[in-house]
Amino acid sequence: MGDPNCPICHGLGYVRWDVPVEHPKFGRVEICECRTSQSRHQVYQRLYAYSHLENLNHLTFENFNPRGRAGLYPQEANSIEMAYRQARTFAETLQGWLFLQGGYGCGKTHLAAAIANAAVQLHVPTLFLTVPDLLDSLRATMADADSRFEDHFNEIRTVRLLILDDFGTQNATPWAQEKLFQIINYRYINRLPTVITTNLRLDQIEGRIRSRLEDPDLVTKVVILAPDYRRPMDELGMHEFAMFPRLQQCTFENFDLRKNEGLPADALRELEAAYRAARQFAEKPTGWIVFNGPSGSGKTHLAAAIHNYRRQVGQPSRFVDVGELLNALRATFSPSSPESLDERFEDVRRAPLLILDDLGGQTSSPWSNEKLYQIIHFRYLAELPTVITLGKMREELEPRLLTRIEDRRLCHIYPLPVPSYTAIPRSPSKPTRRRQK
Repeated sequence: MGDPNCPICHGLGYVRWDVPVEHPKFGRVEICECRTSQSRHQVYQRLYAYSHLENLNHLTFENFNPRGRAGLYPQEANSIEMAYRQARTFAETLQGWLFLQGGYGCGKTHLAAAIANAAVQLHVPTLFLTVPDLLDSLRATMADADSRFEDHFNEIRTVRLLILDDFGTQNATPWAQEKLFQIINYRYINRLPTVITTNLRLDQIEGRIRSRLEDPDLVTKVVILAPDYRRPMDELGMHEFAMFPRLQQCTFENFDLRKNEGLPADALRELEAAYRAARQFAEKPTGWIVFNGPSGSGKTHLAAAIHNYRRQVGQPSRFVDVGELLNALRATFSPSSPESLDERFEDVRRAPLLILDDLGGQTSSPWSNEKLYQIIHFRYLAELPTVITLGKMREELEPRLLTRIEDRRLCHIYPLPVPSYTAIPRSPSKPTRRRQK
C-alpha cells in the first residue's frame, strides 16, 4: 500500500495514466511516487538475498587495505594493490572476467565480495557462490520431479554477474567437472561478467576450463603473492619465520664456505656443491633438493637463502619447520582456531614452493607420520618444487618417505659432511660468527 496521505494515489500505491488511447502509456499502471523509495528498497533486499551475501555485507572496497598489512615484501604489497585496482575497475565496468589467484587469507574473497556488494547496490542481478555450495545446490534439486534443477542451473549460468569463490576446493567428480564446465563455457561464449577466485595454479585446473581462463582477450588474471593476513607475524602459523631475524638474514652472499678452517678437501667440495645447487634452485625451482648433514652444518642457512631469494623476486615460498607444522595442524582442532585443518593442510600441501626444515627431528606419532606422508606423497606425485633439510636420513625417516626422497629422477641429495660451525675452535681475537644449522 502507498502513503494514506498521498495526494496522487490516496494510499492505493499505484496510478493509472490518464492519456488518450493512442498514447503508449494508455492503460498502464505504475508505482506511485510515494512508493518509489520503498519499492527500490524491496528490490535491493531481494537482490541481496538472491546474491547469497547475507554474511559478507561487511566486505567492501572501503575497508580493504590496498597495500596489505605492515611487514610485507614490496612485491607482495604490489600484488595486493594490483588486485584491488583491477577489482575496482571490474566493479565499475562489469566487463570481461576477473581471475584472482592466491593462498588462503590473501584477500581474494574480500575483493570478490566487495565487487558483489557494489553490483547489488547498483541493482545488478548477482550471484556469489563458493563452488562447493554451487554444486551442493545443484545436487539438491536433481531429485525433484519438477524442473527445479534446470531452472536453477540456467539461473546460475545466465545471471548478469556470477562470482565463483574457492574454485578448486570442490569434490572433483566427473559430474561436478562437467557441470562446472557447462556453466563456465556458457558464460565464456556469451561474454558474461564473471569473477573466479582460487588457490590453485593454472596447471592444476581441468584443461577445458583452464583454456578459457587463459584467454587474455576476456580474462584479467591477478596473482596475489601476500601471505595470510590472519597470521601477521607468521606466513603459515607454523614456522614463525618473520620472528627470527637470523633466518631473514640468511642469504647466499653471507653463507660461509669455510675454506679457512682446515677441513678435508672432499668435505669442502661437497659443501660448495650444495651451495651452488641451492643458488641454481633458487633461480629456477624444479624438482626436489635435499640438504643432509649434522646440526650446524649450514643446511638451514641454504634453505632460508632459497626462501629469501624467492620472496625478494616476488615469487611465493613457504618455509616451515616440520615440528612446528605438525603443532599448528594439531592446533586447528581447537574450537577457537580461526582455520580448519583442511585449510592449513592444503595451504602447505599445494604451496608452489615448499621448504620443510628439520624433517625427522619432530616427535613422531601415527597421526603426524600420516600427515607428513600425505604432504610429501602429494608433492611427489605432482612434482611440486620442494626443499628438505634433515639430519641422519636413513635413521630418521620412515621407509615410505625415504623411497620418495631417494628417487633420483625427481630429487637431488646434497650431503654437508662438515662439523657444526660452532664446534670449530675460534681464536678469542676473532669475532664470533652466526651459527648455521
